Amino acid sequence: MVDYEYADLLDNQDKIRTLIDPTSSYAIAAAYALGRAVDDEIISAVTGTAYTGETGSTSTTFTAGNAITEAGSDGLTLAKLRSAKQILDSNSVDPSIPRTIVVAPVAISDLLAVTQVTSSDYASVKALVQGEIDTFMGFKFVLSNRLSKTGNMRKLLVYAQDGMLLALGQDIVTRIDERSDKGYATQVYCSQSIGATRMEETKCVSIESYEA
Repeated sequence: MVDYEYADLLDNQDKIRTLIDPTSSYAIAAAYALGRAVDDEIISAVTGTAYTGETGSTSTTFTAGNAITEAGSDGLTLAKLRSAKQILDSNSVDPSIPRTIVVAPVAISDLLAVTQVTSSDYASVKALVQGEIDTFMGFKFVLSNRLSKTGNMRKLLVYAQDGMLLALGQDIVTRIDERSDKGYATQVYCSQSIGATRMEETKCVSIESYEA
């Protein structure tokens, strides 16, 4: 488990009055901050080291055969999507289990340029939904700007739903207190305790995508 905290000091009394409104900018900012922490935990866990065994002391690294690499300058292509699907299918991953692919904005642009993706002849679900790719080749597309990038290579992530686990040690705790040591400003404080890990090595895949 990893603990995350968010804190913000407010001086303006008019702004403090808005704290009781769950749709206020402060409440939304706190929720987004902790939400990004959840995203980061999942992203790092997909290809990070998983700890197994009765005591959790055995380190299990990401399976090299589940990594689709890029030696040239190709972004996200249909061939890479097919390879990811083939890896999951070859590992006997039940096709009825939802499959997710986490991609960066550039990868979406790469696919939008491919005629097959935007054609109903190739996709069972219309690929363009207000300019966004939704589902294609059995993968639910999720857009993220928090994927790791090394040089010009961005690491996109694919996993079956039951191949990953997000554990919640402590749900979000929120406190609004006056800080005498900060000129009696009001502090908005939120915290949570979470952790993520791979549950099954065969259900997680990484894809290298070139970004200039």
